[in-house]
Amino acid sequence: MTFHRFDAHATKPAVPEASAVPEAPAVSEVSEVSAVSAVSEPGTAPSPLTVPPFAVIPGIQVQQVLQGRERQIVDLVEDTYRLHAAGDSVNPPSYFLRFPDRPTARIIALPASIGGRTRVDGVKWISSFPGNVQAGIARASAVLILNDHDTGYPFACLEGSVISAGRTAAMAASAADRLSRHRRRPTRVGFFGTGLIARYIHTYLTATGWSFDQIGVHDLSADSAAGFRACLQRTATGRITVHTSPEQLIRSSDLVVFATVAGRPHVTDPAWFDHNPLVLHVSLRDLAPEIVLASANVVDDVDHCLRADTSPHLAERLTGNRDFLTGTLDDVMAGRVSLPDDRPVVFSPFGLGVLDLAVGKYVYDEVAGAGQLHVVDDFFHELRRHG
Repeated sequence: MTFHRFDAHATKPAVPEASAVPEAPAVSEVSEVSAVSAVSEPGTAPSPLTVPPFAVIPGIQVQQVLQGRERQIVDLVEDTYRLHAAGDSVNPPSYFLRFPDRPTARIIALPASIGGRTRVDGVKWISSFPGNVQAGIARASAVLILNDHDTGYPFACLEGSVISAGRTAAMAASAADRLSRHRRRPTRVGFFGTGLIARYIHTYLTATGWSFDQIGVHDLSADSAAGFRACLQRTATGRITVHTSPEQLIRSSDLVVFATVAGRPHVTDPAWFDHNPLVLHVSLRDLAPEIVLASANVVDDVDHCLRADTSPHLAERLTGNRDFLTGTLDDVMAGRVSLPDDRPVVFSPFGLGVLDLAVGKYVYDEVAGAGQLHVVDDFFHELRRHG
């Protein structure tokens, strides 16, 4: 089995070059080959189905594609939400793999299919092991598999944690913009939780035009809070304050970003939100149901969000109904709902697999267009039914 760099513009094989990774297979360029099955033009005979080549896209390539294109990714995420709301997607419930001997850890499968111009199926397989942080490695790791629309064959495996962080930050930036258009625009932001997701959300907020007079930071880990503050000081304007009290952080912020690993509500006093902030409840399980019920609530998908013991799910259990929901982000974008200015507004996104597919396919197309795909020769070997 060998890796090749796939060049969409190549006309002949190039001389193999040494891989930069020790003991890795040789890398060479191969002649042009379609990465997905061709789609026939109307009135022409359908193209025969072929097995697409299989490519691996590492995290460094993913990051190179996404960096500096935050506005485009926000637009892509919003377009994907519209496709999903229109029914041009399949997004079944996520599947949680939990471990009796490791109760804080989990691995989640997010299968999905998206239509429109993207036309791709696939699955994200993402783990969350909070204990990693103490060892100095990232909590989350992931891969994203893309499947060919016509044959079902996987045609790419991408490093998924950067894609997941990017799409999460993009939906947060979209919500911050859309949910504040008819309210006073926040000038004080507070980050509750200071890991990778918080860093990406700040990056996407600033890249899409946000600036803040004050930035608050709170984390159970003083080292993590200090590290995030140092990161912010390299790029952010405005005063940065590390709060030792969660109440201080919330009361001093017009925009509150929850990006924690909490498994159950730990913020329980509705009075902390008396100033009616906009809350990006990205981690989904931080707020007691009483806070949810005292707020205007926007989700990305109702059925997905109201499951798996999320804060909105707990509110549904408490009341026996879903009347506390104002609508979805797509409802807000389409102008079907309006938001009050005399209550907190809470955005609780479950995070849909179709978003990962859309961003992953965007990355794939960009890498393929640049002729930088690393194709694994003979990945699929038994291709004939009878040998």
